[in-house]
Amino acid sequence: MDLRIFIEPQQGTSYGAVLGLASTAERLGFNGFFSSDHYLVMGDSDGLPGPLDAWTTLAGLARDTERLRLGTLVTPITFRRPGPLAIAVAQVDDMSGGRIELGLGTGWYDAEHAATGVPFGTVGERFDTLEEQLEILTGWWTTPVGGTFSHDGTHFRITESPALPKPTQRPHPPIIIGGGGPRRTPRLAAKFASEFNLPFSSVDDTAAQYERVRAACADRGRDPDDLVYSAGVVLCCGATEGDLARRAAAIGRDPAELRENGAAGLPDEVAATIRSYADIGASRVYLQVLDIDDTEHLDLVASEVLPAVN
Repeated sequence: MDLRIFIEPQQGTSYGAVLGLASTAERLGFNGFFSSDHYLVMGDSDGLPGPLDAWTTLAGLARDTERLRLGTLVTPITFRRPGPLAIAVAQVDDMSGGRIELGLGTGWYDAEHAATGVPFGTVGERFDTLEEQLEILTGWWTTPVGGTFSHDGTHFRITESPALPKPTQRPHPPIIIGGGGPRRTPRLAAKFASEFNLPFSSVDDTAAQYERVRAACADRGRDPDDLVYSAGVVLCCGATEGDLARRAAAIGRDPAELRENGAAGLPDEVAATIRSYADIGASRVYLQVLDIDDTEHLDLVASEVLPAVN
């Protein structure tokens, strides 16, 4: 099982704190370190000292880490135009030595768009834009050096772009598409993705969505096993019930609720939850760490959970 750490820096943190957690994750043997891409705090947190920009943060981590896979879960298509995003991802991929992955989605948090002056649009418009951005990104990155890329679409027009720079990973960094939509999401994953991810869903719901994606792959003539299937779960692990209660309180959650909806409890419980996703075909799990300053949390998971799932 490939275990990766997943953070939510819009809740308020600093780059130094994120680097501290990422360095701990790298030292302990986790395979990846991923960030949400949001600009506005959620819930009751004061959000101090403020949110981080995901791709600025990943650029720093690209230079300050050596082994971790790095990426977003997920970048909304509303935040960045496709040409500048293609350039930024390629540059950060080069800065990391080829360790970047791009999670891309429609966006869903209307309030952060209003708070940052970013147009939001309807669900249908955002799905149409997502598909067009995926066409542009993959077309841009796979255009041969010396050639040009053009696109005449509904939302974007690109004329004879040199389509530079190219990412280090060829043909391009892995693309992650996720979500619970029953039709368009599986179809887009089958067409464009290297990985399909479903976060914060029950094992049964995740299994059902995996089957929809597998069916969409078969409809396209693509081997369903060509994709990586992954899940995302909130992590809250304690060596004792007291430790668990303390960590749950630190993130404003109840231990019983976390046990029901996340990878939570004592180490054997957390390992059992992760194995339940493996049993339905997940080969990768993103562990959402909400208390970025609690690096001892990762020490416990690395020593007690990693061996039990690998």
